[in-house]
Amino acid sequence: MKKFTALLLVLSLFTTAPAFAAPIKIGISIWSSTDTLGSECKRMIDAAAAALGVQTQWVDQAHISEQVTASAETLALAGCDGIIICNSASAEMGSVIKTCDENEVYVAQFFRVIDKEANPDEYKQACESKYYVGAVHESEFDNGKNLVLILAGQKGCRKIGLEGWEPGDATFLGRWAGYKAGVEAWNAEHPNDKVVLLDPQYGRTTTDTGRATAEAIIDANPDIDALIVAGGGGDTLLGAIAAIEAKGLTGKIAVVSTDFLPDLDAKLKSGAMAAESGGHYADPFFAFLMVYNTIRGKYEASDKSFHDMVFPYMYVASPEDYEKYAKFFTGDALPYTAEEIKALSELSYEDLAAACAKLSVDDVVARHSK
Repeated sequence: MKKFTALLLVLSLFTTAPAFAAPIKIGISIWSSTDTLGSECKRMIDAAAAALGVQTQWVDQAHISEQVTASAETLALAGCDGIIICNSASAEMGSVIKTCDENEVYVAQFFRVIDKEANPDEYKQACESKYYVGAVHESEFDNGKNLVLILAGQKGCRKIGLEGWEPGDATFLGRWAGYKAGVEAWNAEHPNDKVVLLDPQYGRTTTDTGRATAEAIIDANPDIDALIVAGGGGDTLLGAIAAIEAKGLTGKIAVVSTDFLPDLDAKLKSGAMAAESGGHYADPFFAFLMVYNTIRGKYEASDKSFHDMVFPYMYVASPEDYEKYAKFFTGDALPYTAEEIKALSELSYEDLAAACAKLSVDDVVARHSK
């Protein structure tokens, strides 16, 4: 941000010089830019950067705390005017915000928000920072609750194993609260037909660790009829599916997860997946636009509060559900064209938040079928 401000100051001193904009550079700190979800995020951000003429720099930090906090320092020192970051624990944001304040670099979270109750110090720091722009995230509580109710109501499952990816991860904790709420809601309405949710085991973010964790859950609980793989980028889920297949239990253990797989249609048809929530790779796109417009001076940088944008999840529980999603969100398809990206970048924050909340398969179909 310092280089951007300095160049604007120089330009203002030479009013007869040709008008041009300083190149904006935005850094992206992500667990992985190459796994199932991360690569889709990168595809969307790359399209936005190309449409808007923004330079980007990527850092993969594997959701390891030391690497998460170091990534902010790396990107600030690389001359980024802004950063978007998917941290792990909210406590990491204290260091991230401090780094951004010291270097005058704007920062926004994606897939994450700082919880006021669980992390009051970091929340206060975020509110008081001139460089913490805000967060784009899903309602993880509702997401978790909906997936459990799909398992209990649509799939008939009664004993559910749970595989997380990292203890204490802010997003996992939100989903877990939702899973438990879904169980409580079902059991309250069906006291003679209760659902049991096991305590989580953690499979980190690789295929191998995801598989080993799923095997351990099943070996310790051979009577489970469902497994929630909470997320972690997609590779954890692939490992869990492989473990279930190796044990000859495909279709016998209903698997649900968050983060769409590239071959979700085939997984639904084979019974390897029962349902999934996802389609949210455009979440960092809105964080990107939020930071971009703050750098440009279009959005106010407040030292009293921050922007809190909620992104909608999409749910699929059958091949038919997935067919419509795949047409407009996978392969070479993106939910927004270059022209639409440019138009979104000119919206007020309130209108951008409304566009974010509106995104759905039907929304894309309506726009791209004109």
